[in-house]
Amino acid sequence: MAPICRAPVKAGPALAGARAATVAGPAAGGAGLQLDHGQPWRAPAQHPSTAHAEVPVRTLLPIALAALTQLACATTGQSPPVAFTGAHLIPVSGPELDDGVLVVQDGRILAVGGPRTAIPDGARVIDVSGKVIMPGLVDTHSHIGEPWGGDQSGPLHPDARALDAINVRHPSIQRAQAGGVTIANLMPGSGHLMSGQTAYLKLRDGRTLDDLLLRDESGRALGGMKMANGTNSQDDPPFPGTRSKSAALVRELFNRALAYRAKQQRAGDDPDQAPDPDLGLEAVLEVLDGRRVVHHHTHRHDDIMTVLRLREEFGFRLVLQHASEAWRVADEIAAAGVPCSVILIDSPGGKLEALDMSWQTAGILERAGVAVAMHTDDAINDSRLFLRSAAMAHRAGLSRAGALASVTLAGAAMLDLEQRTGSLEVGKDADFIVLSADPLSVYALIEQTWIDSVQVFDLSDPTDRLWATGGWGANDGPDSPAFLCCYGSAR
Repeated sequence: MAPICRAPVKAGPALAGARAATVAGPAAGGAGLQLDHGQPWRAPAQHPSTAHAEVPVRTLLPIALAALTQLACATTGQSPPVAFTGAHLIPVSGPELDDGVLVVQDGRILAVGGPRTAIPDGARVIDVSGKVIMPGLVDTHSHIGEPWGGDQSGPLHPDARALDAINVRHPSIQRAQAGGVTIANLMPGSGHLMSGQTAYLKLRDGRTLDDLLLRDESGRALGGMKMANGTNSQDDPPFPGTRSKSAALVRELFNRALAYRAKQQRAGDDPDQAPDPDLGLEAVLEVLDGRRVVHHHTHRHDDIMTVLRLREEFGFRLVLQHASEAWRVADEIAAAGVPCSVILIDSPGGKLEALDMSWQTAGILERAGVAVAMHTDDAINDSRLFLRSAAMAHRAGLSRAGALASVTLAGAAMLDLEQRTGSLEVGKDADFIVLSADPLSVYALIEQTWIDSVQVFDLSDPTDRLWATGGWGANDGPDSPAFLCCYGSAR
């Protein structure tokens, strides 16, 4: 059995009792060795009246085991298992469980089950009776961290990378954590036919992008390609002025990439015959090879059909983003085998081409056989209210299972991450949230967010609570002018 060691846990009053376990015997007057997983272990101070008292073996044994465990921890660097007990578990990939047990360690899920689930010796047990635990939320379309892409020099920028423009210390990251978001697809804007490469991030607490950026086994940064059509990409030259010209420019770029590859293949190992390196065309070839999924902003049904035609012609992998009028062409989308990431808006405003957006879209797509996810398009929808989208879609006809999957496992699949996140399964990443009530209830509050078995949000912590409830400028800090809105004065 692996040694049981300390786990990193975010400080906060909610877990103050859970983090400290006291091992004490009658001779110590109940003031024995305190095993605090947030501090180095120290021997207890001896009171003069008990310094020479006889201590029963049954009392010394836990202390000895603790000392041996600490020595093993120092050797292996492993963290102890953490067991959450008593909660209603929503695995998403399987039946819901009452009085469930979730055990995590070193960023992975060790066990998911009912009340008889074995808890490893030495595990830190956290009683969350009356709460609900479900996987962390996956947002397939977000603009937190201010990821910019292409500029006004042209409509197609396949070489622009969102990861070169993401501010991981932007307050929107913490707000998303407060909303239970653990994975996000950070997109450059939609004002271009192709605005650049997206970035898949795990919203850990980090100092630089490398702390959050998801990579494959080879070290390659994971992400898709952001594209758009409709009115977003129509503008003065060099941008297209019509829908037909928009499609023509995309075809031209894809064909140019294929010609670039053909020239590479003809050149073989002869560098003199090889074309000059082109980062943009190399990125387009990743799209055409299926290594980079196209996340395509589109609203009207005719624009959706244009994207489906391009996909059939060039064979790229596709996720339809927004898809406001997907309900009009649900059968065609299903026949193409293309998933949809839907946005729901419950307030007036927006663009005319989204006028016929319907809350019923997700349910109609589900019944047609289309995989459905939700997204925030933050800041169009606040990441802190992401779960509300699933609840509204369920109210309008999406099944409960579909609604829960739409913000977890379905979204993970659209990012090619379903093997590691999106559900509570043994071996998957320990990304989950603790809620006060059913996730589809208007009364549910996200109380804790855990990523890689590390707590990154705790509603009972006053600082974290401000991320969940504060308005613009909340928690920006004393060096920001916006700090005045929440604290009244700056230093």
